[in-house]
Amino acid sequence: MLTVKILGSGCANCRKLEAVAREAADKAGIEAEFVKVTDMKDILAYEVMASPSLVVNEKVVSSGRIPSLAEIQGWLSA
Repeated sequence: MLTVKILGSGCANCRKLEAVAREAADKAGIEAEFVKVTDMKDILAYEVMASPSLVVNEKVVSSGRIPSLAEIQGWLSA
């Protein structure tokens, strides 16, 4: 099972990113565990400079933007 992490403070964009990522997983039929990471120390451990960020299986795939549904599906399927 994939682990998908949403890195951010919990702002509107963070919630939007989580919603799009969940929809991408559902549409692709991919089972994933979603984890919200809001602690700054934990976020900085990923060396991202902007939020929201998306991490799939400990690999940062997006930072500072909300990727498209198709982009996220590609990362989840890879």
